[in-house]
Amino acid sequence: MPRVVVFDEFGGPDVMHVVEEPVVGPAAGEVRVRIEAFAVNPLDQMMRSGTSPAVIPLPHARLGVEGTGVIDALGPEVTGLEIGDPVILAAIPDASVRGSYAEYTTVPASRVVARPAGLGITEAAAIWVAYSTAYGALVEKARMRPGDHVLITAASGGVGRAAMQIANQIGAVPIAITRHTAKQDDLLAAGAAAVIATDHVDVAEAVRHHTGGTGADIVLDVVTGPGQQDLVKAARPGGTLVAAGFLDPRPTPFPTGAPLTIFSYRSFEHTLDAVVVRRMAAFLNAGVRLGALRPAVDKVFTLGDVAEAHRHLEQGLHAGKIVVTV
Repeated sequence: MPRVVVFDEFGGPDVMHVVEEPVVGPAAGEVRVRIEAFAVNPLDQMMRSGTSPAVIPLPHARLGVEGTGVIDALGPEVTGLEIGDPVILAAIPDASVRGSYAEYTTVPASRVVARPAGLGITEAAAIWVAYSTAYGALVEKARMRPGDHVLITAASGGVGRAAMQIANQIGAVPIAITRHTAKQDDLLAAGAAAVIATDHVDVAEAVRHHTGGTGADIVLDVVTGPGQQDLVKAARPGGTLVAAGFLDPRPTPFPTGAPLTIFSYRSFEHTLDAVVVRRMAAFLNAGVRLGALRPAVDKVFTLGDVAEAHRHLEQGLHAGKIVVTV
C-alpha cells in the first residue's frame, strides 16, 4: 500500500514514521496527485515540534505544504485537468490531514497549477512556497517597482533566494542580509547586488551606504523578532516593510522610528485566491522560461530518510531548499 509520513506526538525528527495506508479517491471537485517529490519547510518543523501557531490534531498528523507530482485520478465535476498532467501543489491549508509527505494526496482541483516546462522534479518540488511567498510579499503587497532598493533578510534561505531573483526579474535592486560573512560570495553569485553580514557591520549604516544615503524602499523580513528594529532604521521614510515569516520565535517589538507602511503577510492570503494564483503561475512560468527564476536545491533525501532531512534543516547550514523524493 502507499506510504505516508505521520507523527503521533510533538518532538524532534524521530517522532515521524512512515506507515502504509489505503489510497483515497478524490471527492467532487478534487484531484488525487501521485507525489514525486516534496520540499521540507520551516513550517513543517514547527508543526512537528508543536510550535506552530495553528492547532495540530494528534495522533496521526501529516506534514507537508509543498510538492510536485502527476494527477492520478479526477473527482466528479473536475474540468480542465487530465490524468497524467504534471502539477505543483499550490496550497495545502490542511496539511495535518492531507500533507505532501506521502506517495498520494488529494486536494481541490483549484489547488494545483501546471508544472513549468524545463523544471526537473526536485526543482519543481522546491519552487512554489518560496517563490509564491516572495512574489506575494514583494509584488502583490509591497508593489515592488524597477529601481526599488529591496532589503532581504535570511537571504540564504528559500524565500530569500527567490526574492532576489524576483527583484532582479522586475529590475529592482536586491540587498541581501545574512548572519555570516562566509556566505557573501554565494549570495552575490545568487543575484544579490550587495550583501550585508550582520556579524560584521551595522545594518542601517550599510544600507545607507548601498542606497546613496536614502535607505531601503522595501524591507522583506522573514525573520521578525527583536532584530526587526534594525531593519526599520535601514528603511527610508515612507518605505514599506513586509513581515512575511517567523524564523526568530522571540517577541517582535512594535516598530518605532521612520514612518513606514507595515504589512503582515501570510502566503495563504494569496495562494487561496484563484485570481492571484493565476498571476503567480504566469510570472513563475515566464521567469523559468527566461532563465530568471530557478530554485536552489541544497540536498535531496529519500522518503525513508525524512527524519534525516529534518535534522539537516535544523542545523541551519543549508543553502537552498531541502527536497525529499518519493
